[in-house]
Amino acid sequence: MSVLLTSDAGGVRTLTLNRPHRRNAIDAELWEALATALREAGDDTTIRALVLTGAGGAFCSGADISRPVVDRHPLHRMRTLTEVTLLLHELPFPTIAKVTGVAVGAGWNLALGCDLVVATPEARFSQIFARRGLSLDCGGSWLLPRLVGLQQAKRLALLAETIDAEEARALNLVTWVVGAEKVDAFVDDLTARLAAGAPVALAQTKALLDEGADRTLRDALANEARAQAVNFATADVREAYTAFADKRDPLFTGRWAIPRRTENNNT
Repeated sequence: MSVLLTSDAGGVRTLTLNRPHRRNAIDAELWEALATALREAGDDTTIRALVLTGAGGAFCSGADISRPVVDRHPLHRMRTLTEVTLLLHELPFPTIAKVTGVAVGAGWNLALGCDLVVATPEARFSQIFARRGLSLDCGGSWLLPRLVGLQQAKRLALLAETIDAEEARALNLVTWVVGAEKVDAFVDDLTARLAAGAPVALAQTKALLDEGADRTLRDALANEARAQAVNFATADVREAYTAFADKRDPLFTGRWAIPRRTENNNT
């Protein structure tokens, strides 16, 4: 049985953590499978959005601590976790975490590493590390203060409390709370709308927002100007104007629109 399931539909790739007997706790095999899948997704130009979810009514109960630790230095063991976190964060298209059941420790931080989080009312969240004698990983020390502010981040991390979906939404850690019977349709509609967007423009916008909090206004303006230059080099801008004039929905492709230089073209 594969520990990570992959499916594609309409430009949307879904990765499903598939260790339901352990509430999708991530062992070494699943960490490696995630790294490979995210690397492949980042290189696939047909993907417009990605959904990360879990099988069997849970999202992810964190790293699997039920097995003996491999006799390697912790820094070596952390390399794959670090790689997965960066690969997910740097994907050039929108990512959505669909959370049912528990999202704990590294599992919660993987969800927070997605651009948007959809949770069912039954979802439960915890930065459980302190209860395990550990500190935050999978980007939690960077993500939490950016999302909830420093004091709330310390509360969640130091006390390792479990919170429900509504409190997580109130803290800006969940984007939407949707009933279990409707969550699949909700995520399908959300990803369809994202997949219909201009892929280059969405990638530039995502990067600008991710980088913006760590930049001065002058830096942000320079990055915005650079991003718009990239956008204007695609066919999508002209398509948007044409579609507006024609009173129809645009069909975005992300195609490069700058004419290629030929031997007889010196411009």
